[in-house]
Amino acid sequence: MHLDLVTLVVPDYDEAVAFFRDLLGFEVTEDAPATTNDGRPKRWVVVRPPGGGTGFLLARADGPAQTERVGDQTGGRVAFFLRADDFEATYEKLAAAGIELVGPVRKETYGNLQVFRDPFGNLWDLLSG
Repeated sequence: MHLDLVTLVVPDYDEAVAFFRDLLGFEVTEDAPATTNDGRPKRWVVVRPPGGGTGFLLARADGPAQTERVGDQTGGRVAFFLRADDFEATYEKLAAAGIELVGPVRKETYGNLQVFRDPFGNLWDLLSG
């Protein structure tokens, strides 16, 4: 058994794909037309880290309740933990792209840590390999 997907509610499919694919280097493994339960068009968009592993289902917010949760799916806690083989290169890409870096890099017993906020408002920990 393994965890295959985690839903991430986003405001726009293409903006989310650009963040994951172009900035973080994730692979778009699925991007297909679909329909909501009541027949409206949507997309089934899945991104995964290079080499596979648990992916994100990028779900465009549908209605006010979902729109309110974009960027705050965990009530202000860090939601996601990204372990990078090359911490410095990933840090530099985030900084150069204008991604909000929350506080300084910290050296912890488990490695380097940089908290950042994705373009939608979610908090992440960037961790060294």
